[in-house]
Amino acid sequence: MEYVQERIATLHEFGGTAGRERDLAADAATAVGDAAVVVPMTGREHENPAAERVLSELESLEPAPAAVFVPVRADADRIGPFRAWLESFSLPIRVLWCNAPAIDDLLADAGLGGEFGKGRDVWLALGPAAAAGSSVVVHDADASSYEAGHVRRLLAPLTMGFDFAKGYYARLEDDRLYGRLFRLFYAPLVRTLAGAHDAPILDYLAAFRYALAGEFAVTADLARRLRTPRAWGLEVGTLGDAFASAGFEGTAQVDLGRHEHDHRAVAGETGLEGMSREVAGELLRVVEERGVDPDYATLRERYLAAGDRLIDQYRADAAFNGLAYEPADERDQLARYADSIAPPGPDRRLPRWTDAPFDPDDVLAAARPWRSDRRGGRHRADRVDSRAQD
Repeated sequence: MEYVQERIATLHEFGGTAGRERDLAADAATAVGDAAVVVPMTGREHENPAAERVLSELESLEPAPAAVFVPVRADADRIGPFRAWLESFSLPIRVLWCNAPAIDDLLADAGLGGEFGKGRDVWLALGPAAAAGSSVVVHDADASSYEAGHVRRLLAPLTMGFDFAKGYYARLEDDRLYGRLFRLFYAPLVRTLAGAHDAPILDYLAAFRYALAGEFAVTADLARRLRTPRAWGLEVGTLGDAFASAGFEGTAQVDLGRHEHDHRAVAGETGLEGMSREVAGELLRVVEERGVDPDYATLRERYLAAGDRLIDQYRADAAFNGLAYEPADERDQLARYADSIAPPGPDRRLPRWTDAPFDPDDVLAAARPWRSDRRGGRHRADRVDSRAQD
């Protein structure tokens, strides 16, 4: 039986503990009713089977969450049908159009314009979500294996006094190992840094079994103190702030079983190669801010050596379980990701909501333009401002 504890509390799914599960279920049910859920989506999630499953599973939660915020990035001609589909579910859905012209104007006027991506979309929802619930659960919409119980599991540590809970799970599909960016980039890079520096932040980052998972839960107070990266560095940036605010004692990770996700190509800016640059920038910023001074002249070669050793271990693990495994392909990915290792660029993170230059209500107004057109006291839900940029 696997029950190993890391430097952070690691909550396993053992099974066969029905009595305790009933106790936890009661606490978690109360927590769900007081929680806001954030599920970021882009145009490709519209009527996607995985996203449909996520929303259908959320419908089964009893009680329902206090609110379900769906920050959506979609073209102007698609946001109407997208919103109609989302609002067809029996959920307290609040759709936020993250590339609405009024959102771009709101951010630009506050000096926060510029880059956008998943991180910015989640940040826009975090302020309103923290105002709507005593805790906030964030998860992706691309898991075809999603279960409503994941919300309860993520919230359970918060009922035990933890401030931050991260999900972890196996990425195993089609008789192959996935989770490639974590296995082949994050894990060997953190291992390389930890081998050269004795720093608590590296112990913290190494304690997470799937640090790049998009599933986490935080208290509303901690949600307001996250400085969110704008794009794919969201998960790593969140860990840096969780370390600062919750630390080892206030952090837990929760077993969410096995996930089946959509898969990205490796090459290109929209693939894992491009994502690795975002992850590298935020990871190295996190460790530098906490006293680690990487030797960039040798870091790339040391990372490649650490990754090569891990590939030998993955190969053995795959063979032991009868899985297909291609070491040459994995080493090709390792080399691609190595090119991302460089000193972090300018800090473009968004501010903590405690320091934000506007209120969550301002986001709700700007991100829901269909609610702003009232004529003769009637609410017009079918009009949007079509000046969207993308």
